[in-house]
Amino acid sequence: MNKSELVSSIAAKSGLSKEASKKALDATIDAIVGALKAGDKVALVGFGTFSVSKRAARQGINPATKQAIKIAAKKVAKFKAGADIDKAIN
Repeated sequence: MNKSELVSSIAAKSGLSKEASKKALDATIDAIVGALKAGDKVALVGFGTFSVSKRAARQGINPATKQAIKIAAKKVAKFKAGADIDKAIN
């Protein structure tokens, strides 16, 4: 499912227009990204938890040249599904 399909599904299930559903989805995504940028966790009970994790610098190998390269440290977003989602898909 892509974003436009998700917007259509939200509109159909909520009774909102597609435009209102898109605005609501965009606002939700912006709020989650803003919280993650600030270093906070976003926990949605029954859905899951978004968090930021630090990935340490490490050595890698360039597959084209087989030379060792240094991969810089960075932050990555993580998502841990909630129990309700685990039950629904299993």
